[in-house]
Amino acid sequence: MALELKDRRLTANDIRARKGGEPIVALTSYHAHTAAIIDRHVDFILVGDTLGMVMHGLETTLPVTLDMMILQGLAVIRGSKRALVVVDLPFGSYEESPQAAFRSAARVMKETGCGAVKLEGGARMADTIHFLSERGVPVMGHIGLTPQAVNTIGGFRVQGRNDAAQAAIKADAQAVAEAGAFAMVIEAVVEPLAREITAEVAIPTIGIGASPACDGQILVLEDMLGLSPQVPKFVKSYGTLANHIDAAVSAYTRDVRSRAFPGDANIYKPKS
Repeated sequence: MALELKDRRLTANDIRARKGGEPIVALTSYHAHTAAIIDRHVDFILVGDTLGMVMHGLETTLPVTLDMMILQGLAVIRGSKRALVVVDLPFGSYEESPQAAFRSAARVMKETGCGAVKLEGGARMADTIHFLSERGVPVMGHIGLTPQAVNTIGGFRVQGRNDAAQAAIKADAQAVAEAGAFAMVIEAVVEPLAREITAEVAIPTIGIGASPACDGQILVLEDMLGLSPQVPKFVKSYGTLANHIDAAVSAYTRDVRSRAFPGDANIYKPKS
């Protein structure tokens, strides 16, 4: 007898079936403890290569390695029970050929237990998406602003500001959908364009700095909690966790320096 949906982890097929339905909720996570907190609230958790910037203070995602993604992907799998876990393929691990992409994706899925991978690029990655999908690897696409291409697109800028750019992004969206991706992230594109793409493609669109008309939304957890030093303009702040951490550490420091550390001062004294 099949398990009820509430008793199993969501799959790529579950996410794909949500096209045009209840909005899909997603967040990033890189740790077991944050994954455990958000698991019951979201439909999928993305272990994004943004971990390079969020966890390691890197300026871009480019230096992130496959080993780094696997390590944090495994942590998120350990911490979560219900949400689909999607792991980014980092720069340099999939662009060379569909075969290279499959080797990377297979390693990620085998070593983490995740349910899907995500890769950046539209029409140029269509053959790779098809190759992976045909071999049992669920693929989430990523179009619009693609951070791994930051050096060729001229920085972290809104995409689709003119007719030519919009036509190219639309073509990317169709190519990703037709290649077999189960969903696609649309990042930092002008709102009307994301709305049009969502209406035209057969798979769910997940917006980040795009349109509320997308089939779902994703944010970097640290951005929405106020932990990131630089937060994109489109991010609504849902918390000021950095301030709380600062206040807590400050209070701890005062206690230690005044020898007023909380707890029973006699707990470690020898018994008489």
